[in-house]
Amino acid sequence: MPGAEAQVDLSLIALFMHAHFIVKLVMIGLAVASVWSWAIIINKSIAMRSMAKSMDEFEDRFWSGQSLDELYRGLVNKTNDGFAALFIAAMTEWRRAFEGSGRGFASLQTRIDKVLDVSIAREVERLESKLLALATIASVGPYIGLFGTVFGIMTTFRSIAASKNTSLAVVAPGIAEALFATAIALAAAIPANIFYNKFVRDAGKIQGRLESFADEFSAILSRQIDERAGTVQNRGAA
Repeated sequence: MPGAEAQVDLSLIALFMHAHFIVKLVMIGLAVASVWSWAIIINKSIAMRSMAKSMDEFEDRFWSGQSLDELYRGLVNKTNDGFAALFIAAMTEWRRAFEGSGRGFASLQTRIDKVLDVSIAREVERLESKLLALATIASVGPYIGLFGTVFGIMTTFRSIAASKNTSLAVVAPGIAEALFATAIALAAAIPANIFYNKFVRDAGKIQGRLESFADEFSAILSRQIDERAGTVQNRGAA
């Protein structure tokens, strides 16, 4: 028996190859979930970093003293996100009101506020897309791994009962296979949980910045609406 115990192969590949079919399915499923979660993590990290950078760059241009019309013309034909997306949406509504008949500016402020709210919701939804997958992997992954562990241990106990042998050569592989399923589950769930919480926090910060900018820009346009309305009334009185 000592010789048999010395030949027990507990490498990761051997644990997978010798595992029960059900445990193999669990391991494969968890490995796929881990790859999927890391793909989401990398994608979201790049996307949020890119949006934060574009928001900083737009903020510098917006407060540089450049006219709103010039800034609009420079952005209208580009793919925009963050502050730029809000700016384009609001300015488009603004220009529709004043480049047409010049009427309807009494409700323009309300329309601009609604456009800004919709744009914020759209940007936040884009940021939070696929985060549900991370939350699901983080919460369900350990239970799936536990299922594989329990099934592997049950298989090991049946092998012990059938062979009536409790030597390490009989016990160790089955227990190791079962624990390997748990290890894969934790390897998938822990990063998913950590980055899910991070991305939710980052998305909340970006949403706060978007809402602050929307309030500031709405106030700027509101003053201009009042000025335009006063000009129209003066012309009418004249």
